[in-house]
Amino acid sequence: MRKTPRQKIEFGDYQTPLPLANRICERLARLGVVPQTVVEPTCGIGAFVKASSTCFSCAKKIVAVDINVTHLSQARKLACFDQRVQLIHADFFRMDWEAFIEGLTTPILVIGNFPWVTNSALGFIEGGNLPMKSNFHNYAGMDAITGKGNFDISEWMTIQAVDWLREEKGSLAILLKTAVARRVLRYIYQTNAPLSRSAILKINAPKEFGVATDACLLFCDFVGDLKENDCPIFETVTSTEPDKVIGFRDGDLLSDIRGFDENRLLNSKATVKWRSGIKHDCSKVMELTEGSNGLYNRLGERVEIEEEYVFPLLKGSDVANGRTDNPKRKVIVPQQFVGEETFKIKETAPKTWAYLESHQPVFARRKSKIYQNKPRFAIFGVGDYSFTDWKVAICSLYKRLIFVAVGPFEGKPVVFDDTVYFLPCRTENEARTLCDLLNSDKAQVFFSTYIFWDSKRPITASLLSKIDIGKLANIYGKTVEYAGRLPDTTLTKSEQGENSAEQLELI
Repeated sequence: MRKTPRQKIEFGDYQTPLPLANRICERLARLGVVPQTVVEPTCGIGAFVKASSTCFSCAKKIVAVDINVTHLSQARKLACFDQRVQLIHADFFRMDWEAFIEGLTTPILVIGNFPWVTNSALGFIEGGNLPMKSNFHNYAGMDAITGKGNFDISEWMTIQAVDWLREEKGSLAILLKTAVARRVLRYIYQTNAPLSRSAILKINAPKEFGVATDACLLFCDFVGDLKENDCPIFETVTSTEPDKVIGFRDGDLLSDIRGFDENRLLNSKATVKWRSGIKHDCSKVMELTEGSNGLYNRLGERVEIEEEYVFPLLKGSDVANGRTDNPKRKVIVPQQFVGEETFKIKETAPKTWAYLESHQPVFARRKSKIYQNKPRFAIFGVGDYSFTDWKVAICSLYKRLIFVAVGPFEGKPVVFDDTVYFLPCRTENEARTLCDLLNSDKAQVFFSTYIFWDSKRPITASLLSKIDIGKLANIYGKTVEYAGRLPDTTLTKSEQGENSAEQLELI
């Protein structure tokens, strides 16, 4: 039976082409992988079963597991009824893998292609083929209920496989989104798994799977005496020389090891706190533009409200493209800090209150848990820092490291949307000095050592906070201009709600 698009998403039913599976297994053999047991935990119609049967004559058993009986039957036929192939009809998320792996002859090769879908995407289609809900990265507070709490199902599954193979039980070769592969590597390094060697071999996902994403084969070997913290990146599965090498240093996965070593002194644990712009998830009501007869919202309605709660707005695209001198948008900011009660608007700005109330159903449809049990028309990413006249800002989504100094407009401080990170500044001179420092060659190289440009959000608050601006100022002789700016690491009571967009950091 042909699967619907919903079923293809839920069960990750994007079959690995046999030629690709063959190239991968041949490459693993050239790398010296000699398994006694091959395990494909989600085998589908069996491309890797067939390729393993052909390439690994040394293997005594090839285990193929899948939730789909029809797939298992096809896998058996594709492998030409190789007697080493053991078919198991099981749900990955319900199978006792640790006990099963314990009974296998080592070294083991775990190979395959796990579903490329996030837990939130499965939740959106109400899919049931996912692990039991858990905060498996142990995120706390807002991190656990916003972007960091979301994860790729393939990431969760691959990490389970890593844990099976600890204590030198074998090797791992899994097709993944490249960003997911890096997160798995980070997990391996941070949990001190006995990784003897690793590699990322890029694949052409649009050609092989018809999916527009960066993807790769992640190879990890847990057999051997050495513990390796560097990972070569190969342009293709068949490339013999790496294009670059990434590595793990000082608790971070780095895209440029040499650049990091040369600028290591700029790495700091005591630094200023970067803020994110306002998050409201209600742009059709909250964002306004000037028309011939006044303000209009994105529903096309003319809006007559007081100026008190209306501020000039810059979107991430404005910041990234240098359109900062003359903001074309405005936004309603109903709170001065996260959690502030909004009833006072009824008295101080009755037209604004009436406008917001008239669109209450739109606010009620906001799905994020961060708005639950919060004041009416609540927003996030707002605090004293939002209302400073001068700021240094950067867009988190664009693939460019360009910082801009932004001043007030028409007598009001400019605010940003939640794709922008910024530092609040006390004066124009401070803003322009900081902007020059952050755009300097030293700063650009330092930031670039951490950035993987294929990430969905390559620039994050945690990345920006790594640089010691005081040391940077000293290098460029700007200590006098920078003097007096203290690290802003303590949150005031009004800020403890914490801005949710700041947590949306996808490595």
